[in-house]
Amino acid sequence: MKKIKKYFDLLKERGKEKRITKSYQITGLEIAKILGDEEHKSLYIKLAKDGDGRFLLGLAKDIADRKNIENRGAYFMTLLKKHKNDAQ
Repeated sequence: MKKIKKYFDLLKERGKEKRITKSYQITGLEIAKILGDEEHKSLYIKLAKDGDGRFLLGLAKDIADRKNIENRGAYFMTLLKKHKNDAQ
């Protein structure tokens, strides 16, 4: 009986772990990490799911290289919005 309880406890612990199963999830998490904006990681995952992940990563890396930007996440969203408006 102890073995069964131990096994269920193990399964319960494994269930708490977060798993990345799709490529857009890792892309979104990388963007959040690059921009230093992990608080909004779900937003970046959604953007990566709906858009071009390579473009978004490139934009985030370009912004991260700029030293005079205080809020990289907000600047990222501004440039993304401008890019979408220009594309229309």
